[in-house]
Amino acid sequence: MAGSLRSFFDELEAPDRHLVLLNRSSPDPVRNLLDSLLDGQPVSVREAEADTAADDGDVVALVEDGSVVARSPLDELLESVLLINSDLYKTGGIELGEVALPAVFEGLDEVPFQVRGYPESNKEKLLLIIISRVIERIAVEHGAGTLRASFQRLSRIDDERGTRSVYEQVAGSGVDVHVYGVGEADSLSGLPITVHTGTSYPYQRSWFVVFTPPEGGDGDHVALLALEDEPNVWDGFWTFRPELVTRIERYIAEEV
Repeated sequence: MAGSLRSFFDELEAPDRHLVLLNRSSPDPVRNLLDSLLDGQPVSVREAEADTAADDGDVVALVEDGSVVARSPLDELLESVLLINSDLYKTGGIELGEVALPAVFEGLDEVPFQVRGYPESNKEKLLLIIISRVIERIAVEHGAGTLRASFQRLSRIDDERGTRSVYEQVAGSGVDVHVYGVGEADSLSGLPITVHTGTSYPYQRSWFVVFTPPEGGDGDHVALLALEDEPNVWDGFWTFRPELVTRIERYIAEEV
C-alpha cells in the first residue's frame, strides 16, 4: 500500500516527450497560445518542416524517444483547449458529451505538471480541468464502475452549475460515485452519491478524479491526481495505466 497520495508521483514512468508544430502557417499569436499553455512544464514545443498533405493544415505531433506517437490538427487544439475559457466548464457552457482531449495532449499521461491557479494564471490549470471532465465523460459512457472525486470545498458542486449538472449525469448513469471535501453535505442529499467529509490533508489539498470499471470487466481506467502543497500551486498528472489507477483508487477508498 502506498504511504500517501504524494508517493504515487514517485512511480511515474514518463519518457522524454515534446511537441512539434509541423509546417506552421498560423500566425505567431496562435503559436504563443500553445507555448503559454506549456510554459514551465517538462514538455517543450518546437517547429519543423515535414512531408504532409497540403490540405492537412497545421499539425502538432507528439514525439517520444524520437518517434511520433500521436498527431492532432492545430485547429482541434484551438477549438478544444487553446481558445477555451475554464469558466465554461463551471457554468455548463460545454456539454459533457462535447468534452474531448486531443490525442497529443492525451499522450502526455504520466508527465508531471506544476500549474498555478487564477489569478496567477488563467490557462495553466486548463489541461487538468479538461482531463477531469474527460474522466467524468468516460464514466457516464460506461454507466457502471466507480468514480471518486475530490473538491476541497463540497459547496463547489452546487456553486458551479456545470459541475452540479455533470455529477447529476454521472450518478444517474449507474456509476458508483464518491465525492470528497470539506464542509456541509446537506445540499447534496438529492444526488445518488456517497459523500465523504473531513479536514485532513487529502480533503483540503488534493484534487483527484479517478474512474475504475467494474471489477473483472474490461474498460478504461483513468485517473487525475493533483496536490496543492503551496497555495494555489498544483503538482499533477493523469494516467491510463490500469494497475496504477487501481492502486490510486484503492488508496483513496481505504485511507482517505
